[in-house]
Amino acid sequence: MEYLGQVLFLLLLVVGFGFFIKNIKKLIRNIKLGRNIDRTDNSSARWRNMIRVALGQSKMVKRPIPAILHIFVYAGFVIINIEMLEIIVDGLFGTHRAFSFLGTAYNALIGIFEVLAFLVIFGVVVFWIRRNVLKLKRLNQPELEGWAKRDANNIIYIETILMCFFLIMNAADYYLQSIGYTHYTAVGSFPISGLISPIFDGINPATVAFIERFCWWAHIAGVMVFMNYLYYSKHLHIFLAFPNTYFANLQPKGEFDNLEAVKKEVSLMMDPNADPYAAPAEPVGEPEKFGAQDVMDLNWVQLLNAYSCTECGRCTSSCPQNITGKKLSPRKIMMSTRDRLEDVSKIMDANNGQFVDDGKTLLNDYITPEELWACNTCNACVEECPIDISPLSIIMDMRRFLVMEQSAAPIELNNMMQNVENNAAPWQYSQMDRLNWKDEN
Repeated sequence: MEYLGQVLFLLLLVVGFGFFIKNIKKLIRNIKLGRNIDRTDNSSARWRNMIRVALGQSKMVKRPIPAILHIFVYAGFVIINIEMLEIIVDGLFGTHRAFSFLGTAYNALIGIFEVLAFLVIFGVVVFWIRRNVLKLKRLNQPELEGWAKRDANNIIYIETILMCFFLIMNAADYYLQSIGYTHYTAVGSFPISGLISPIFDGINPATVAFIERFCWWAHIAGVMVFMNYLYYSKHLHIFLAFPNTYFANLQPKGEFDNLEAVKKEVSLMMDPNADPYAAPAEPVGEPEKFGAQDVMDLNWVQLLNAYSCTECGRCTSSCPQNITGKKLSPRKIMMSTRDRLEDVSKIMDANNGQFVDDGKTLLNDYITPEELWACNTCNACVEECPIDISPLSIIMDMRRFLVMEQSAAPIELNNMMQNVENNAAPWQYSQMDRLNWKDEN
């Protein structure tokens, strides 16, 4: 019985990290379903972009109020969990505040953790009010109904509860230190929980010690639950924001990639030495598929984008087409891509890792052509995203499929392409008639 607590703690860690590793493996498998794309170029610029955007949160400051609150929550939650190292050591070796030998530095750390814990609670309470009381428009769009809204609130509740456990644990510890109860020696600095500790006055010290232990166990168990919940949550961006910004497209916005097969055809047409009567080369393997119909046709960076989406709605609130009442929502594009990818993942889980056609595709069943053609490719969504996600790249790939594989472009676009083919310009006038407008007066 002497080591029962340590054994249970070890079991908790094994189960918690075991499920976490399993989810990470599934996540990597799902992302690898996408087509290969090389994003290993210019590593120094990629590191700078990751540090500036993901770590420095440089794009968040465009909206200062949520940016400040997000910094409270993000920095607080991440930094406070540094104390998890001490909790793990205490849990495995049966010690209590094992890092207290750091003395003044330890006191300063605990004090900083407490202030940050208070700021986290303050931040998430304001976020809850903005989302559920003030009901800001970008946080209450149709695509957020159901699970997405519950998920956002779940995160708020979990973070609040974890921080409360942390502060109550410290308050009980501080009270027991003040009365010299058993092994609770005076260590640490408790600027916030020290204000809470008077609630334990008059309570049996053994009861207070039980509360301290209960909150200690609840905190570590809650962190394990939260860590594994992230896979199913929009807060997966806590981990994925860093690789997502590293592998982001560094090309100027508005510069689209060309299809190699099309480039070869155009180059051949413009080559004066090419034989126009030569038979085309026989394709090797399956013919190339133009654009994207399903998630497997997208590249792995686009699938990483889908998992990284924070669902903050900055993209949608900045989209001119959405603002003017069109059906397009860039956030919904990313959410639908992730939904389809998760559905594909479930099919693979049920079939020993193999995908079995379910008769559905990302195009039409999750994202409609109406949404795709509403986009005017202005890049506002890409510019606004705080972690460099590109809904536009997915939209353009799916448009390519509609045009080049299904000949399903809107009539206006078909007319324009026909004019380009016949008149070398998007207008219906011949080259000889283009300047007639100057004689109209």
